[in-house]
Amino acid sequence: MRLARVELAGQAFWALIDAHDERLRRIDAPFAQWAGLGSELEPEALDLVGEWLPMSAARLLVPLETGARVFGVGLNYLSHLQRLGSDAPAHPLAYIKPESALVGAEDEIEYPPLTRQLDYEVELVAVVGRPLGAQPNASDCLLGYTVGNDISARDAGKQIGRLDLLTQKAMDRTTPVGPWIVTADELGIAGQPALDMRLSVNDELRQQDNTRQMIFALDELLNYLDARISLRPGDLVFTGSTHGVGLESGRFLQPGDRIEADIQGIGRLRNTIAPPRQLTPARAVGRLGQPLEN
Repeated sequence: MRLARVELAGQAFWALIDAHDERLRRIDAPFAQWAGLGSELEPEALDLVGEWLPMSAARLLVPLETGARVFGVGLNYLSHLQRLGSDAPAHPLAYIKPESALVGAEDEIEYPPLTRQLDYEVELVAVVGRPLGAQPNASDCLLGYTVGNDISARDAGKQIGRLDLLTQKAMDRTTPVGPWIVTADELGIAGQPALDMRLSVNDELRQQDNTRQMIFALDELLNYLDARISLRPGDLVFTGSTHGVGLESGRFLQPGDRIEADIQGIGRLRNTIAPPRQLTPARAVGRLGQPLEN
């Protein structure tokens, strides 16, 4: 089953997607009523209303329920770390990303004013369906999966010699997610996903790997997060990216670049980098006014 958040005639709502016939139908039931049903989720539980409509009539939004949180996990593919001369960490590195950082599957990616090293990272994104509670296998509590591109400002923190995750991962309109959520049963997933993922820039393949190569398996990532912040229905969890990023080669994103990120069985993100945004004079003061080094 494919479930999308869409906008049609000025209204945003969840919809059931028929990808084969490229059509959608509105879901009337509240998200909390069906998100936690797991493999028992059937169309009847969605309270579908109205007729099937062409997908071209609607705009795809970020598949995020109102009030849900967005978590990121880094350093989770050994091939990426080895190319940077690093070893596997002892435990996951996680962070929280604000909703304002997200954009839809076909939206423009903003080029922030505080970076000159904008990088790409294709990632499998897990969508929580119900609280983990005492469930032995955390991944059994997922609604499904979507695709993310965790765009990063690699030069963040350079001037202070420290990690600056706020600047690196949280800047406005820099993180595409979508195009929809695919339920685990449709993907045939039980436990750790093993899905091919790819990312290209201007039709040049830059990243290619399989999610089975994660250092920390999905259940371990969910357990790590839930032990600190109880996961809730609708929360998104980025699970890390593999080798091939610009940080390894020095080939960072530029305005006008076209990026495509896709994951087997889920879908594809198609985004373009916008012209650089400039800070207003009122904001470009103090140390913010100092130009970043290339």
